Amino acid sequence: MEDKATGKKVLAIIPSGGMGRRMGSKRKNYLPLNGVPVLARALAPFEASTLVTAIVVVVGAGDEDFCRREIVDKHSFKKVVSVTAGGPERQDSVYNGVRAAGGGWDYMVVHDGARPLVTLDAVEDTLRAARRSGCAVSAVRVKDTVKEVSGGVVKRTLPRDLLWAVHTPQAFRADILSKALEAAASDGFLGTDESSLVERLGFDVTVVEGSYENIKITTGEDMALAGCILDWRESGGR
Repeated sequence: MEDKATGKKVLAIIPSGGMGRRMGSKRKNYLPLNGVPVLARALAPFEASTLVTAIVVVVGAGDEDFCRREIVDKHSFKKVVSVTAGGPERQDSVYNGVRAAGGGWDYMVVHDGARPLVTLDAVEDTLRAARRSGCAVSAVRVKDTVKEVSGGVVKRTLPRDLLWAVHTPQAFRADILSKALEAAASDGFLGTDESSLVERLGFDVTVVEGSYENIKITTGEDMALAGCILDWRESGGR
C-alpha cells in the first residue's frame, strides 16, 4: 500500500526496547496507560495515518512473540509488517528495523514507543515537512533557562530563544536515513537521535513545532502525568 495522493511509500519504525529501569519494569512500554498499553497508544496514530504505508516495531530480544500477541494482534494493528529484535543502542535498533523492512521505501519516520501521546497531526505534519525538505523533526521551544555546567559550576547561560527540545516523530527521505545509519555504524559514531546522525553528514533538518504533551515515559511520574493529560483530552480540554 502507498499514499494514494502522492504515490510514496512510507515506513514507520517504532523502537520500543527500553529497559525501564527507572520504573522498575523491564517492559515499561507494555504497561497500561488509562487501560491501554503505552506502546499501543504510540502505534495508533501511525496505523490511522493515510500517509503511512507500513510499520516495523523493534523490541527487546526475546519480546517479539509477546509484542506480536499482546500488542499487534490484540489491538488489531494491520500495518505492522514486522516485529523484530533491537540492538545494544537505539540507532542499532532503528537500523535493525530498516533492514527488517527491506527496500523500496521513499520516506521513513521514526517514533519512540515510549511516547504514547503523539497525535495524528504531529505524525503527518512531520512527514509533510520531510517531503518538502528531506529531513524533519518534531520539537518544542525550551521554556526553562538552560546553563552549561562543568564540575558543578555554571560556565555560561545558553540563549533560550535558540534552543529547542527535540522529540519524535522524526522523518527522513529513506535514502538519507539509510546512508546516515550506515555511516554511523561504519564510523563507530553514537548519536542520541536519528537527526544527529543525518546532521553529521551535512543535511539540513527542518524543525516542526510539536506539543509539550508529547512526553516520553521514563519514570512513574511520567505515567501519572500522561494519565492526567489523557483525562484532560477526554474531558474536552482539547
